[in-house]
Amino acid sequence: MRNYKRLIHLLLGPVLFLLACFLLPHAVLPTFAERAAVGTVLWMAYWWVTGPVDYAVTAFLPIAINAVVPMAEMKAIISNYADETILLLLGASIITVLWENTGLDKRIAITFLRLIGNSLRMQLVFWFALSMVLSAVLPNAVVCATITPIAVSMLKYIGMDDVKNSKTASKILLMIAYATGLGGLASPLGGAMNLVTVEYIQQLTGKEYMYSSWVIRFLPVMLILMLINVVFILRDVKKTDLLGGSSEYFAEQYRKLPKMSFEEKSALVLFVVATGLAFTRQLYQDILPGLKPAYVFIICAIIAFLFTNKEGKRIMVWKQVQGKIVWDLMYIFAGGLALGSLINATGVAKALGEVISSFDMKGGFVTILIILTATLLLSDVTSNTATAAVAIPLVISITQGCGLNPIPYIYVASIGVNLSYMLPTSIRAIPVGYGLEPKYMFREGWKISLIIILVMSIICTLLLKYWSTFSTV
Repeated sequence: MRNYKRLIHLLLGPVLFLLACFLLPHAVLPTFAERAAVGTVLWMAYWWVTGPVDYAVTAFLPIAINAVVPMAEMKAIISNYADETILLLLGASIITVLWENTGLDKRIAITFLRLIGNSLRMQLVFWFALSMVLSAVLPNAVVCATITPIAVSMLKYIGMDDVKNSKTASKILLMIAYATGLGGLASPLGGAMNLVTVEYIQQLTGKEYMYSSWVIRFLPVMLILMLINVVFILRDVKKTDLLGGSSEYFAEQYRKLPKMSFEEKSALVLFVVATGLAFTRQLYQDILPGLKPAYVFIICAIIAFLFTNKEGKRIMVWKQVQGKIVWDLMYIFAGGLALGSLINATGVAKALGEVISSFDMKGGFVTILIILTATLLLSDVTSNTATAAVAIPLVISITQGCGLNPIPYIYVASIGVNLSYMLPTSIRAIPVGYGLEPKYMFREGWKISLIIILVMSIICTLLLKYWSTFSTV
């Protein structure tokens, strides 16, 4: 029965692809390449959610399909599998193997459990707050790539290393992904997508845009979104739900820990250096323009192989390390990037924009609802930055055509551009690489997406006058 069900899921993926290729309206998607790109999205999404093959295998579909049905330059697709962020994830994965080999992962886990406590609610709130604050001023991928393995180390220590079959572990990793995406909205420094938005605002106003203005305008939105995200994740978590043993148990385990070894200290220093350099890039980018976060992590990963223990034996040997590297993480992330390249290269995103522009929008609630829905869904299948590049000029064109002040509606679009919850693309590939099921992500993702679209449409409608007061063109 299981094999029969798997066979159905295997066949339905390409069937969805073919249906998209031949049945999607030619008036909306006139070229076969555009319809094939949408079909690729449906195929990948279906296989990721149902899981008839390994998630990493599904991530290679853009290459395979593009080879048979040319949609974009193959070089543009393949380049995603060697993206800088992939190298960052590889470096971070190698460094976390060093934790395990030195025993640092156990020390980190016990320390976090002792300090934060074993209450699942407190743990979820802690990981949410930490991830959101960091991603407000740092690249989302860097934050998610460094915070997730720390949480995974803690989960492994308490016996929840099988994330796929652990609702508790899944919630913690999902919370980190949600918070990292949300934190990016808090300031223009949260990601390149916000800088794209700021550039368009400066072009419209002819004035320099103060970053503090962004924070002030989005403050009420951020507070409400924070509440939605936290309440959504905690909705079925009881006050009595605990992680592992009691607080006293973890305190006792901490006291039993031996003195920190030189190997552990070296592993910790290496991680702190890698993270610190990645997080403070702006301080040295003029002096070392080539030393981007991805390359910092790769350099530190190389250094990890130089360490030896007291006996002079190497702590890290590639033959042993390669079996512990989370390869799935990198391939899934790359697959999401490649999917986004197809969507943009074939013109699907532009076609979607033309459909939206054909609606008779007069401003207000309906216009906001359409903008939020389109941007949030588009950012689920392509990168946030690519979504911003497509959506922001479209929003400007539509609103100006309606005789409206475009800037408040640009802020509306920025919410959808930053948030996405359903598919393992962009930063959401990172927790999936560590074992989170895409099926669980999708099941939770569509619910919170619907809630956010509805609530934010109402809130943004109420904020239009407030945003307009501070926005002139």
